[in-house]
Amino acid sequence: MKVLLLGGTEFLGRAIADAALEGGHELTLFNRGRTNPELFAEAEKLQGDRDGELSALAGRRWDSVIDTSGYVPRVVRGSAELLRDSGHYTFVSSCSVYASFGEPATEASLVATVEDASTEDVEGHYGALKALCEAVVEEGFPGRALHIRAGLIVGPHDPTGRFTYWPHRLARGGELLVPGAPERSVQLIDVRDLANWILRSAEGRLNGVFNAMSPPFPMRDLLEACAGEVRPTYVDERWLVEQGVGQWQELPLWVDTADPDWRCFMESDSTAAVAAGLRFRPLEETARGALEGAELVDGVGLTPEREAQLLADWHGQ
Repeated sequence: MKVLLLGGTEFLGRAIADAALEGGHELTLFNRGRTNPELFAEAEKLQGDRDGELSALAGRRWDSVIDTSGYVPRVVRGSAELLRDSGHYTFVSSCSVYASFGEPATEASLVATVEDASTEDVEGHYGALKALCEAVVEEGFPGRALHIRAGLIVGPHDPTGRFTYWPHRLARGGELLVPGAPERSVQLIDVRDLANWILRSAEGRLNGVFNAMSPPFPMRDLLEACAGEVRPTYVDERWLVEQGVGQWQELPLWVDTADPDWRCFMESDSTAAVAAGLRFRPLEETARGALEGAELVDGVGLTPEREAQLLADWHGQ
């Protein structure tokens, strides 16, 4: 299969490129050539920019186009229109497209909207713009497009630190601050599992919209999967909010479930993707991959001093 990968090779793109080459596919990379340009010497490399510099793609056709870097509908339209003679288009979207997480999200749940559809404010309207990008791809590849609404993507080479914090923190040992109750739900997807499923789905010309994340599992399972001798202390979520603890960044894998719009944020339904072949490696393997193949990121996770102070205040109240 001739595969065109639109996007860099830092994280998900790197995993997809690895899987494509290991699977014997003929791989072409299209990006600006700035991230890991030394990787994948056996792949064809085309340089350009999603925003207007697409000439390297003109007149070409691939069996499968995989888009990991589409955020603005105008930009996605440029590649979708130019590549419409290709066989199949996979668009990596996000579970952030959903308007609310008051209930577990299914593929039929309402998506976020934005009043000004021409806006390109990705930071302010990330989910709504991803939903509009899905529509653009479907317009260009009707019945030939796979839209993947991914959950938190984790694993080797993760540049965000949003999951990496936990295996690294557990490896340090000692008393561990954990938000909420032991049974608080968590969801994620190992980047290698997602990449493998994307390639298999592209081969089979799977089309439609799919949530792609693990079934929900309790936070205690994550702690058990990570190596380390710790003493977990589960801290009330409302108390953490009152202390000004930053959700998702300062304390990764945590969003205050007392907020009715976020109550089921990590309880989305991925049964359709599982039925379509998505499989998950053991959580222990994902934790090892993050510990060995991804570094801690400055500004993500509690600092040791901040964690110690919060624990002291919690015990002292």
